[in-house]
Amino acid sequence: MDRNRKWEPGFGAVLLILMSHMTSALEVPLDPKVLEGLPQPPTITLQSPKDYIFDPRENIVIHCEAKGKPQPSFLWTRNGTHFDMDKDSKVLMKPGSGTLVIDISGEKAEAYEGTYQCAAHNEHGTALSNNIVIRQSRSPLWSKERNEAIVAQMGVSLVLQCRPPAGLPPPVILWMDNNFQKLPLDKRVSQALNGDLYFSNVLQEDARSDYICYARFPHTQTIQQKQPISVNVLNNSPEGERRPGFMLPLGPTSTKMVLRGETLELECIAEGLPTPDISWQKEGGEFPSSRMSYHNFKKTLRISDVNEADGGNYRCTATNKVGTADHVIKVTVKAAPFWISAPRNLILAPNETGILTCRVNGEPKPNVHWFVNGVAMDNAPEDRSRKVEDDTVILSSVQTGSSAVYQCNASNEFGYLMANAFVSVLAEAPRVLTPPNQVYQVITNNPALLHCASFGSPIPIITWFKDSQISIKNSDTYVIHENGTLEMNVAQPLNSGKYTCIATNNLGIKENHVYLEVKEPTRILKQPEYKVVQRGMSAVFECKVKHDPSLIPTMIWLKDKGELPDDERFEVDMDSLTIKDIRDADEGTYTCIMNTTLDQDSASAMLTVVEKPDAPTDLELTDQTERSVQLTWIPGDEHNSPTQNFLVQYEDLLHQPGVWINLTEVAGTSTTTQLQLSPYVYYSFRVLARNEVGYSRPSEPSSQYRTNPAAPDENPSDVQGVGTEPNNLVISWTPLTGFQSNGPGLEYKVLWRQKDVGEEWSSKSVANLSRFVVSGTPTYVPYEFKVQAFNDYGSGPDAEVKVGYSGEDVPLSAPDSVQVMAHNSTLAEVHWEPVSSLSVQGKIQGYKVYYRRLHGLHETEEHADQQEQVLTFSGNRSEGRLPGLQPYSVYNLFVKVLNNKGEGPPSLNKTFETPEGVPGPPSFLNVVKFGLDSLTLEWGPPMDNNGRLAGYTLIYQAVNNTSELGPGKVMTLQANKTTVTLGSLDSSMLYKLYLSARTIKGPGPNVSNEASTVMETTRIQPTVETGKVPPVGPVFGTVNTSVSEEGAVISWEYFGHHKNVFVEYIVENSEENWKKELVNGTHSHTIKGLKPGTSYRVRVVARDGADGTVHSTSEVLVTVPAVPNRQVDIATQGWFIGLMCAIALLILVLLIVCFIKRNKGGKYPVKEKEDAHQDPEIQPMKEDDGTFGEYSDTEDHKPLKGSRTPSNGTVRRDESDDSLVDYGEGGDGQFNEDGSFIGQYSGKKEKDTHEGNESSEAPSPVNAMNSFV
Repeated sequence: MDRNRKWEPGFGAVLLILMSHMTSALEVPLDPKVLEGLPQPPTITLQSPKDYIFDPRENIVIHCEAKGKPQPSFLWTRNGTHFDMDKDSKVLMKPGSGTLVIDISGEKAEAYEGTYQCAAHNEHGTALSNNIVIRQSRSPLWSKERNEAIVAQMGVSLVLQCRPPAGLPPPVILWMDNNFQKLPLDKRVSQALNGDLYFSNVLQEDARSDYICYARFPHTQTIQQKQPISVNVLNNSPEGERRPGFMLPLGPTSTKMVLRGETLELECIAEGLPTPDISWQKEGGEFPSSRMSYHNFKKTLRISDVNEADGGNYRCTATNKVGTADHVIKVTVKAAPFWISAPRNLILAPNETGILTCRVNGEPKPNVHWFVNGVAMDNAPEDRSRKVEDDTVILSSVQTGSSAVYQCNASNEFGYLMANAFVSVLAEAPRVLTPPNQVYQVITNNPALLHCASFGSPIPIITWFKDSQISIKNSDTYVIHENGTLEMNVAQPLNSGKYTCIATNNLGIKENHVYLEVKEPTRILKQPEYKVVQRGMSAVFECKVKHDPSLIPTMIWLKDKGELPDDERFEVDMDSLTIKDIRDADEGTYTCIMNTTLDQDSASAMLTVVEKPDAPTDLELTDQTERSVQLTWIPGDEHNSPTQNFLVQYEDLLHQPGVWINLTEVAGTSTTTQLQLSPYVYYSFRVLARNEVGYSRPSEPSSQYRTNPAAPDENPSDVQGVGTEPNNLVISWTPLTGFQSNGPGLEYKVLWRQKDVGEEWSSKSVANLSRFVVSGTPTYVPYEFKVQAFNDYGSGPDAEVKVGYSGEDVPLSAPDSVQVMAHNSTLAEVHWEPVSSLSVQGKIQGYKVYYRRLHGLHETEEHADQQEQVLTFSGNRSEGRLPGLQPYSVYNLFVKVLNNKGEGPPSLNKTFETPEGVPGPPSFLNVVKFGLDSLTLEWGPPMDNNGRLAGYTLIYQAVNNTSELGPGKVMTLQANKTTVTLGSLDSSMLYKLYLSARTIKGPGPNVSNEASTVMETTRIQPTVETGKVPPVGPVFGTVNTSVSEEGAVISWEYFGHHKNVFVEYIVENSEENWKKELVNGTHSHTIKGLKPGTSYRVRVVARDGADGTVHSTSEVLVTVPAVPNRQVDIATQGWFIGLMCAIALLILVLLIVCFIKRNKGGKYPVKEKEDAHQDPEIQPMKEDDGTFGEYSDTEDHKPLKGSRTPSNGTVRRDESDDSLVDYGEGGDGQFNEDGSFIGQYSGKKEKDTHEGNESSEAPSPVNAMNSFV
């Protein structure tokens, strides 16, 4: 299409982007109920592209769709003149739109070529479509020509020209052969952008007769071919090597002009031998890496989306081993007009001011012209409210009926831009478009947006209240946006509640209620953990989640960001994923995602499947010697677990066939080892690999390797000499294995002699034995001995000399001089004279002391049933201690020496006595009589007096209700007493009792009890040491119940001393667990929060943590009334009387204001009137004043289909708001490119000098009412 064609008022617009800069943010919403009856200038919604190339085999369809109120009508021009469709039966306009359908069957399609333009018109203005250029696609044939064969010398450069016929659109060029196969291209042979084929140097293989250039025309899908070109290559005088030279472009420099936004393609094709390489460089700058690419073997440099910075000098360099060549392309960037800020639709209230701006740029700078309804501004009817200043139109104090469509045109030599923007003047009372009682739910600490989409002209002022009484202002917590949306940057649970927005202008007031619920966030408390699992086992991934209880959670598991396999081995539970019988394919990343309607949380973990490694392979033996060989192998698959080590085993086929023995371990990073070998072995080796899972299967055995016999390298191990009888010595050893024998004929030479007597060695050779007995030895004397191995090839190394003793016999003598000394009543020390070593006749093991208690010192006869006790003292010692003796007793003892053979004879008996000790506890302590102020005790004497009993000590102390002990009182009693009465005690008091016996050595352990001074008596078994005993008598007395406004009141009598007292309750006939409330230190309690009209079972319970006994009252039944017990007369409340007075005063003021302003016109719907309208239907338009009726809060405001921005004008974070020039930065309402209304009437009104007329008007009654809030 011709870029220089300029727009003229008969031709129409290039692009309809029907949007404007607005003094106000006033926008008409797309809700059909709101749009009904509102005027709207025409807006083009659909049109054909500016350059329309049609296929002559199909009908021509030129689209033109528009909307407006009233519905627009359509007119067409062709080539600048009116196109009368009624005169051409082949042309049809679709009903309800301006789309043309031209039937070209049987007609010459060329007759309908031309420039078309659509105009959509209603009483508020005229909108124009693009200039749509209609052209027929063409695919002309190649002109008749005869191509002569081309003869070229090998090594020279060559160009085969294509020169296709001009088509519409231009064809795509391909070089192929007779078989329709693409000719191979490389850096030597390449196709230029113009379609010609370039050879940097010709080779013999280039000779062929079917170089064919094909042109493919995309619209008609036809292919035209050029006559084949034949190339013959001569080899009689081949060209030699030469430096590069440029075939395209020619000369040292060239120029290139490109338009901003288009793609720059620079091309350099060089000839030379060898074939040159091409490189690129920008002088004084760098390439834009994100937009730059190389093509055609770096012969073409392509830069997309060109901007001004891409201008400059580009140098291409051709290089081969002979030399280099350079070419500089000077690139100039020009620009057709482009938008900085296109005009946008402007909607104003009466007497407001608006501005239309048309800001463009280009190179050279474009000229801007304004038009109204398609007529140049200079030729349009004069309008004093309109002023044009370059790229700006200022509209002052607009009036109803002055709606129009404005066009701006910007053009330079490379093209033009045009946009339409309409100005519509409206006067409407406020309407809140956000649905009433809408509930917004957000997660704690997230932003919350409460919308108040409104519509009205002038623009309504939005105010917000929380819980119908707290006025909300802009602060750190709240932000009120220009479109009325209330934003909380960080919502907290305390922000939950009811919110009211009120929209007000000078024509009325409207309110709407919404609710905010702030929910707890969803959090994964226990994330799945990394798992390493062996194949065939199971893995469990846990994913425990916490979420808001009012939200319904959904758990999803993913594998590698995709769905889990459809396999019954995968089991998904509420908070876990179990994978059974794991396979290698199960390896990957598993993610649990917990979704709610508001948020989600996720966590991932890896599953690594491991297995034992595969067996090593390809065992090889190298570097073979008599005593070593090198073993090499290839490791198997590790199965995700690194090999820790290799185990080398061998089989001795000569001595132990079939038995594999561990030889050595090798690090997991090595695959070779040097093995040390033994003589006379038939070796076969195998290798096992080990990782964390375990050992692999063994490798296949290596080839057999035999070593020659030799003398033994070692002697038998574990050589020992021990006598088993008093006259022998048994020498034993561990024989060598066949592997250790090193050769045939293995035997052992045993040598022995008595130590330190100067004897010669005695010897004996034995075979196939592991022990030898030396007979006739003295009793328990030391011997030296050794064992040496030898075979048919020689003796082993000198054997190590060992020492051992001949056999032992029982000791001959008893210890002498036995003495005993008692250290205290329970410990005595024994001394004796040790037995001589000769008399022991062996190795002494120790001494045994045998002792027995004969009787107590206060007794005269021995106790025959007293058991004898034995203590063994190891080693050659002369004393020992006897613990645990009974005090005040007579003992008898004797001592024996001990060796390995047995015990010697006993020593003489020795008798000794133990001194007195403290007595045992009294045998019992009982309370035999209870009085109001006294207790009578009875006890028994100790089972063990351990001396002469001197008397008893009694301690008693009171225990109060808090379990605290009072001061202790002590009584000393004579030894012959077994009963006592405690008097002057407090009534109904618990007492703790402690009784102990004593001798001259002191008191013994006590026995304890406790009892209360009440009438009922209970016999309680005593307990040794301190302990708890249940109190005597009842713990609880009378229980009373009543019901108050706060709840059920329970009171009781309590006589116990337990640490914890509870009131427990449960709904009657319920199977739930008892609920309990701790009530320590009190005798009454109020149970709150009970359900009205419900009966409860109640009891009082006392218990201690250490005492399993539970004391409880009997259950009582408490019924909570269904209605409050008393009513409050609201009419007598002071706050109510004050409120009624304030309302009466407010109504009086409203009536006065309404009377004064009733002639100012407009509708003043107040809250009372809205409450009176219970019918949700829309009130009809008033015929007398043309104002709109009110809309119910329950209207269903649905956006028009196809809108690209929210119809309610909700605020979206991170979106730019600076396109609202005149009414502040906050508006988010937008217009589609077709100019349709989107968004809502919202935002704050501009404060400028043109508001004087409006500000002089009296405020509405509702505004007056708001002034009292």
